[in-house]
Amino acid sequence: MSTEKIDVLLLGSGGREHALLAKLAESPRAGRLYVAPGNGGMNATAEAVELDVESPVAVAEWAREHGVGLVVIGPEAPLVAGVADAVRSAGIPCFGPNGDAAQMEGSKKFAKQVMSRAGVPTAAYRSFTDEATCAEYVERAGAPIVIKADGLAAGKGVIVAKTTEEALAGVRECFSGAFGEAGATVVVEEMLDGPECSLLALTDGRTVVPLATAQDHKRALDGDRGPNTGGMGVYSPVPEHLVSAEQLAAMVEIERRVVAELASEGITYSGCLYGGFMLTSEGPKVLEFNARFGDPETQVVLPRMKADLIEVFLACDAGTLTEDMVSWDDDWAVSVVLTSAGYPGSYEKGKVITGIERAEELPGVTVYHAGTALRDGELVTAGGRVLDVTAVAPTFEEARERAYAACELIDFEGKTYRSDIGMRAIAR
Repeated sequence: MSTEKIDVLLLGSGGREHALLAKLAESPRAGRLYVAPGNGGMNATAEAVELDVESPVAVAEWAREHGVGLVVIGPEAPLVAGVADAVRSAGIPCFGPNGDAAQMEGSKKFAKQVMSRAGVPTAAYRSFTDEATCAEYVERAGAPIVIKADGLAAGKGVIVAKTTEEALAGVRECFSGAFGEAGATVVVEEMLDGPECSLLALTDGRTVVPLATAQDHKRALDGDRGPNTGGMGVYSPVPEHLVSAEQLAAMVEIERRVVAELASEGITYSGCLYGGFMLTSEGPKVLEFNARFGDPETQVVLPRMKADLIEVFLACDAGTLTEDMVSWDDDWAVSVVLTSAGYPGSYEKGKVITGIERAEELPGVTVYHAGTALRDGELVTAGGRVLDVTAVAPTFEEARERAYAACELIDFEGKTYRSDIGMRAIAR
């Protein structure tokens, strides 16, 4: 194993990227760390650079000019744009799938077709490029039903419709251009029933190494009420009474089959494959795949991971990943997302944030910045999801208690959060 230090460029600006940065910085091989664009909390660890992260040429040129030895791509848009392809073409190792493989997230229709060929259980679906035909089908099928914009819609573009009227409104919204090009094709799916579970896996295109399980809380309000969000809180691992060993094995097998299917079609999937699953009475079924680490799942999975992240990411790129490169500690992790009032709808920015230092004095607590910025030397809110307050502890109860105690110490105008993150893990 090499001990040579390498400089790393990380693309992204959210809580996921802050957690990735913290883990990369722990590596004995970490040289200079750069982040583009970064956020108000990442500047302490990495040098922020101005760069068009969705431009393959700009990223590859900058990395080459600055002698970067690894590029890590956090969000989905640069992946779908083909940034990883350009970086690798410049002879620089890259963590993240190429443009073809990233279509697993970039096109829901593409992902469904791959799943079908791989024999992977997922919701029955139809895809449409014409509004009238789509509406006609929805009327016939009736509700409950799920309407999805085919392309990237920044976590939006999914309408879980309980009535036919809601479904038809979703169809109109997609075809109206509300989600831009993402809504030019619309996928209509059957509604699946059961608890959800996320499983992230690292892969070099052959070997698939599952990471620890995590359970996100998507709805804005306590009791899983309110609109869907990018995620309000998460915990890891998911206890066995919620996800059995058999269900977990089935999810891992599904991800392996997808990677193998893509390989058989000449597409090497290298990076993180993130499966969103519904644990139905018939076994796990795929809701969707993402081509990168989950957010906020990363914020509880990485703190529990025992691994040299730079070594692991280089192995994913080089095709030398082995299962023994990653192991897990026995601790629990709970992360509560602090949001701006009004999120996921409209919200104000620029509110001064205080108390993070006090929160991080609590044992096992780390505060990852998601939507923050520095303004005249003050830390202010700059997004809907502002902070991920994460606590790690030997028991679930302790981790949860510490996370909420830390939330109390942090303050900004309009601070909002759910009070019931992780309650499913205790409720039997």
